[in-house]
Amino acid sequence: MPEQDEIITLVDEDGNEHDAIIYSIVEFDGKNYAIVIPVGEEEEEEEEAEAFVLRIDQDDEEGEILVEIDDEEWEKVKDACMEEMIFEEEDQD
Repeated sequence: MPEQDEIITLVDEDGNEHDAIIYSIVEFDGKNYAIVIPVGEEEEEEEEAEAFVLRIDQDDEEGEILVEIDDEEWEKVKDACMEEMIFEEEDQD
């Protein structure tokens, strides 16, 4: 499984490569998801960085791949992540 803070190279549908950092890995509904932030030429503040959620799946050779998710799955994962963040903040108080 990819590691948090690991820099990876993503290949888009046009074959273009983009470097990104794995910000976090979360588990939801029995699946693992990577929250990735593109690595820009200029460093951005964490609050301004655009993040993407990709599902971690297995390819035909049993290797791990990151897969784009549809809007419905994204909403479910986003809601679960927000709930988790709220509970973590409450635990710190």
